Amino acid sequence: MSKNNQTYKIIFRFYSDVFEQEMVETLWAKKIEEEQDLYKIDSIPSFVPLIATDDIVRATYNAMEEGLVYQETVTPSGNSTIQVIRQNEETPLLTIRKKFAELGCISEEVNEDFFVLEVPLTINYAVVKELLDDLEAEEEIEYAEPALSDVHREQTSS
Repeated sequence: MSKNNQTYKIIFRFYSDVFEQEMVETLWAKKIEEEQDLYKIDSIPSFVPLIATDDIVRATYNAMEEGLVYQETVTPSGNSTIQVIRQNEETPLLTIRKKFAELGCISEEVNEDFFVLEVPLTINYAVVKELLDDLEAEEEIEYAEPALSDVHREQTSS
């Protein structure tokens, strides 16, 4: 394992069902194994599906892309990524984000009406989903679960 704290940008190319087009997003990562091209994702994905913070991925250098390009997920972290869109402009986005912070989830603002939420493996997703569902029922937000871990999926399947 590398003790290097240097961060690297990894290019993710994917098709978005929401935007109905090919997309590119760049995520930060830390190198953990040079010989096997392994990196640990160090940022919350805004749009990339099926990827979450702390996932271990393989990325290789591509000369045409002039950077590291995602190849595969080697070890999922168990964290989940949730996309949240504010529906009620009267409610400050920060107010909504603070409700999730109180549950132990960090978030990152993408724009004035959209943020991504990281649900760590150690957090009971049933509690987070209850808040998501309540806010959605109140027409405060809409949300999507582009990277819901198996552990979190099990916590809400009953």
